[in-house]
Amino acid sequence: MGKRFKLSTIYLVCVFAILYAPILYLAYYSFNSGGTMYHFDEFTLDWYREVFQDTRLLVILLNTLTIALLSAAISTIIGVAGAIAIHNVKRREFRNALLTLNNVMIVSPDVIIGASFLILFAMIGMQLGFASVLIAHIAFSVPIVVLMVLPKLQEMSPSLIDAALDLGATRRDVLTRVVIPYITPGIMAGFFMALTYSLDDFAVTFFVTGSGFSTLSVEIYSMARRGISLTINALSTLVFLVTLALVIGYYAISKQAGRPNKVEVSK
Repeated sequence: MGKRFKLSTIYLVCVFAILYAPILYLAYYSFNSGGTMYHFDEFTLDWYREVFQDTRLLVILLNTLTIALLSAAISTIIGVAGAIAIHNVKRREFRNALLTLNNVMIVSPDVIIGASFLILFAMIGMQLGFASVLIAHIAFSVPIVVLMVLPKLQEMSPSLIDAALDLGATRRDVLTRVVIPYITPGIMAGFFMALTYSLDDFAVTFFVTGSGFSTLSVEIYSMARRGISLTINALSTLVFLVTLALVIGYYAISKQAGRPNKVEVSK
């Protein structure tokens, strides 16, 4: 038992070391006054000051957060409606076909999705910019929300809805007071997954962003191509900390939402 515990502990330590070592290495040199990633001279916050003094970079950060929050909110609404619709499909073959189509979007390479949207926007004459990026982010976030919400719907007992209807609840009451409260953990999971996917995305955004509009991932790529600057390290460290805060917030909210709810049905 003791040997198995030690092996599993060593395995976990190795896995997390591989996962987090590049990020910690990058964050460590964001405090280096030397300006390189080869030798650490002295501790400094100059690179962080440079990030916050760069007005253009702050505008790009604001664009990124706006796109992420808007796309997550809209895709959550569409995804919840889609999950409920798929769950209520009676024919099993048709339901499986819809799920397959939903999963295809998830496993499709980002390059293909980005190129497809670029061709579509060019065909309809749509100018690339905020709207094109928002539409693309909503498109690849909706299937993720559906996958997060659907298991909660399948987990819910049909007798819960039947009992509410027997007590005189309308269809609207069943949806707003029974179904939505029950699947709230799945909805929150879908929202935060969509948010992090939007913040993280580079390939799709690279295709559909236009001149005069950019997101952090595209900007960091452009900065890296111009040459190594520890400003990238400072910016990446800040993004990582924000993402970490989002994950902690998600777990706090999901823990709260996971508590038993009192279902009230109007007579």
